[in-house]
Amino acid sequence: MSILYDQEQQLFHLRAGDMSYVLHVLPSGHLGHVYWGPKLRSLKAAHAVHARERAFSPVYNPKNQNLSLDTIPLEYPGYGNSDYRQPAYQVQLENGTTITDLQYVSHTIESGKKALPGLPSTYVEREEEADTLDIVLEDKLSGLQVILSYTAYSKRNVVTRSAKLSNQGAEPLRLQRALSMSVDFPHDQYDLLHLSGAWARERYMETRPLRSGTQSIESRRGASSHQQNPFIALLGKGVTEETGDVYGFSLVYSGNFLASVEVDQFHTTRVSMGINPFDFSWLLKAGESFQTPEVVMVYSQTGLTGMSHTYHDLYRTRLCRGKYRDSSRPVLINNWEATYFDFNADKIEAIAAAGSELGIELFVLDDGWFGRRDNDRSSLGDWVVDRKKLPNGLEDLVERVRKQGMQFGLWFEPEMISPDSELYRKHPDWCLHVPNRPRSEGRNQLILDLSRADVCDYIVASVSRILSGAPISYVKWDMNRHMTEIGSALLPAERQRETAHRYMLGLYDVMERVTSSFPDVLFESCSGGGGRFDPGILHYMPQTWTSDNTDAVTRLKIQYGTSLVYPISSMGAHVSAVPNHQVHRVTSLKMRGDVAMSGNFGYELDVSTFTPEERELAKRQVALYKELREFVQYGKFYRLLSPFEQNDAAWMFVSEDGQDVLACSFRVLAEPNEPLSRLKLKGLDPQRDYRDTETGEIYGGDELMYAGISLPRQHGDFDSKLFRFKAI
Repeated sequence: MSILYDQEQQLFHLRAGDMSYVLHVLPSGHLGHVYWGPKLRSLKAAHAVHARERAFSPVYNPKNQNLSLDTIPLEYPGYGNSDYRQPAYQVQLENGTTITDLQYVSHTIESGKKALPGLPSTYVEREEEADTLDIVLEDKLSGLQVILSYTAYSKRNVVTRSAKLSNQGAEPLRLQRALSMSVDFPHDQYDLLHLSGAWARERYMETRPLRSGTQSIESRRGASSHQQNPFIALLGKGVTEETGDVYGFSLVYSGNFLASVEVDQFHTTRVSMGINPFDFSWLLKAGESFQTPEVVMVYSQTGLTGMSHTYHDLYRTRLCRGKYRDSSRPVLINNWEATYFDFNADKIEAIAAAGSELGIELFVLDDGWFGRRDNDRSSLGDWVVDRKKLPNGLEDLVERVRKQGMQFGLWFEPEMISPDSELYRKHPDWCLHVPNRPRSEGRNQLILDLSRADVCDYIVASVSRILSGAPISYVKWDMNRHMTEIGSALLPAERQRETAHRYMLGLYDVMERVTSSFPDVLFESCSGGGGRFDPGILHYMPQTWTSDNTDAVTRLKIQYGTSLVYPISSMGAHVSAVPNHQVHRVTSLKMRGDVAMSGNFGYELDVSTFTPEERELAKRQVALYKELREFVQYGKFYRLLSPFEQNDAAWMFVSEDGQDVLACSFRVLAEPNEPLSRLKLKGLDPQRDYRDTETGEIYGGDELMYAGISLPRQHGDFDSKLFRFKAI
């Protein structure tokens, strides 16, 4: 078993991979945290947790002057009965008070891992992969019951946590805060790492030392957002890619979230994560329950690389699902930046024909094929083919593309509605809105209210009708604005602040129904690029459009930052036109291809206008990627040089069997009289030799890792070099 229970100490020891996570029941009945770190053979709680009297920290029970909840590490703390730190939960009782006191009642330990009802989560394929501990806590006065679930993966440094809050009493309860987890650390000697940004600048790495008080990241946008990703990590001082302690926290959720780190007066650190309490409440009537999303907690003794490898392997194989979880992804071409809304069937066929000559396998028709969609001001919600652009219908266009030897994919934005649409004229109450208030628009559109079953049914039926009507093998599922005026016409007044979370539950239900009905379709999620690049969506769609920004230089930081948590198989990366449409930079086709080949590769430009030289280079890029993609998408990924720290960036891939190696080096700006540079590789066998497939030169694995390989002289700005090795 991965979970041991010491009845004498009332101590739970979770052993996951090479780590231990330990908690115990305090004499007061509260659930205390004991330890999280490298694997231990055993541990006594009395050796790790010391209660002592502190000034201005009230004692919980006057009979024990040393026990203040303000000074004890806890697992799921409340507020108001001597702990002044931020709580994991808060509940308002019928009498208006918010004091509750959760104490241990019972526990169970079972093999395997159960799914969370209505929510995405990681999973196991065999019961022996993990054990799950459920601890029942109860506040007897109010009838509040909380079941804390801990799953320890036996061969991975992973513990997942979630909470189920139930009303076992007679009077209604109102949840005001229901986070998924909380954990206390004994000191504050950490740096906080998170991924921040904006549209076209997603998931930039930011690191800062912890300080007294609260530091947090959050989303109040109704989506995980471009601005903050639902991930944080605590880094021990001096952490590198290969060394040092790293504690990662990743929320499997796609809506409003909070990740908070509080350093208290005694320099202990409390990390909390879950649904954002801002503008949230949830009414629990007698007998009702609320399930929080899952947090995936990872510990690494081997720096950032160790953490990333754990998340990559877990999310690729035990979060993503379906046919394409383990299948190589096709090389695609998308028409968006080639045509925007201005296309017809002949133009699409011409681009597809040119793409087919390059060896591209999939054509994706983006926005503009439905309703009267000649711009972004109309027709969202009217999922009927525009016969002006496609007079013979979608089936004819699909057939014309397939005759070029390519598969066909299609863009949708199912969660949105245009005020200028037949759907809105028929159902103006179907969007998120608040009575008698103006309806703010983003990209000239409103958001459908997915807390409503009738709206969800309409989306499922509309998308299914299109997918059933033609042989479509790929869907790009977009979402191009964030929430305002968050309210529902169907919810009563006391439940209006449930709308944002009920929307997410509706979205997950819609995605589950659509993706399970079309198991042979590859679904890629998108939200103005990477605005909803989170584990929740990956549970339904195994890849995400990483960013609307396809500039090769900006993508170095975007893809580098994304790789901290998310596997390469989840990242869409395309070659686009120059000057780039987002930042207007001009980079070579070679560099654009080299950057894009470090993900799910494709093109997003009019390849029918390529010069003969560009056409030949693109052919070579496509052919090379087909050779590389199996281990690029599913091999081990290593970060070598950070674009956040210098003018260069580099990373590499090693196949699962260690036979194939691809190292990618990028230089942003040329320098006069630049120093000679060497690139040190990682993840190789120091006892094996490797052949450079371009030069035939033989290198030892130890030489490549410890001495490195010489980088060629750069010729101008924005240069790149790929090194490919085969183990001998």
